[in-house]
Amino acid sequence: MSKPFPATAALVARIAGAALALAVAGIHIADQGGFPGSKTPDYVGVGYYLLEGVSVLTAAALLLPFASRLRAAAWTTAAIFVSAGPLLGYALSRGTGLPDYDDDLGNWTEPLGVASLVVESALLALALTVLITTRHAQSRSTTQLAGSTLDSPDLYRARVGQTATISSGTRE
Repeated sequence: MSKPFPATAALVARIAGAALALAVAGIHIADQGGFPGSKTPDYVGVGYYLLEGVSVLTAAALLLPFASRLRAAAWTTAAIFVSAGPLLGYALSRGTGLPDYDDDLGNWTEPLGVASLVVESALLALALTVLITTRHAQSRSTTQLAGSTLDSPDLYRARVGQTATISSGTRE
């Protein structure tokens, strides 16, 4: 049985995901004027801190040795939130505006904001690609397991199927 996501591709995806998550944190630290920076109103500042913290934790989880045991669904879900949250915040803060926050209203071409869009979009695309690829490969391997027969190339599964058939009293 093949692995759902080949090891080298998974390693490259993890390293790229970690780099992109750190870039998200770095861009937002620069945007708030360093760490600790100031962003008003307070809820925007808290949102920045939460995003930066979750971005760093996501990157660390992808790079640490235990991360090889971390399921693709876990880190891709975190990466989706790290990327989709700021994308939504960008659209809201520049489009309709946020309560008590109109600093960026209509400021669609700010260089740091555009860099943020590029990095967050790349992270979102990577996370969704890994999630879809992994789920598709897992469902394909589950289907193969369910459909194994005596003609199956995997002799162990064939023997287990034969034993179950004989012990149930029916013979095909």
